[in-house]
Amino acid sequence: MQIEIITMSRQGGRPYNEDVFGQWYNDRFVACLVADGAGGHGGGDVAAATARASVLGSFSAAPALDAESIRKLVEQANVDVVNRQAEGGKLAAMRSTVVFAVIDLDAQALTWVHSGDSRAYLFRSGAILARTTDHSLVQQMVAGGMIDEEAARVHPQRNMLLSALGSVDEPPEISVSDRMRVEVGDVLLLCSDGVWEPLGDECLLDTLHASRNATDWTEQLDAQVKARA
Repeated sequence: MQIEIITMSRQGGRPYNEDVFGQWYNDRFVACLVADGAGGHGGGDVAAATARASVLGSFSAAPALDAESIRKLVEQANVDVVNRQAEGGKLAAMRSTVVFAVIDLDAQALTWVHSGDSRAYLFRSGAILARTTDHSLVQQMVAGGMIDEEAARVHPQRNMLLSALGSVDEPPEISVSDRMRVEVGDVLLLCSDGVWEPLGDECLLDTLHASRNATDWTEQLDAQVKARA
């Protein structure tokens, strides 16, 4: 099985980019990550970069697909972000979401883990086969039947997270997916709320259907985000 990885990140309206991405691979495993920092005045980008270094560094030292190992990577990343908070200043209140996906090429299997509202999507045959569930207030409102997914994207409290890395008082909520089989032609998308929030799932599907390849889809997503800014 061959995998093509396309990455894109835009600064947006802030004077610095708080989103990071990263990947690691060998002959058997492909691992990809997106983290979205928060905290203001530059702290968010440090939190996101700390989470990336922690997760990818630990995974590369002992790559595995089992759920417990992947959960521990994010637990350790939270500890590492908290340790950086102790430096004070702009780092004291920094946080970061994270979504991390691992593909075992030999087993043709996929598992992902996340904390916060950075998302993973698995597309197959032009449809969404699986998607992470945000750790956010509006996602709880969706689950309770109070609003639908479209209303959640524009809700005034849509940025209120219930979990993120950098939690001192109690551990962050960490969700690990079931082991999923991957097939030739599948599409895996990892993104921050800078993509899914302005576009929504319907636009993700529409642009995917209209794309010739992965690069074309990424460029279409970028154009759509810019058009809705």
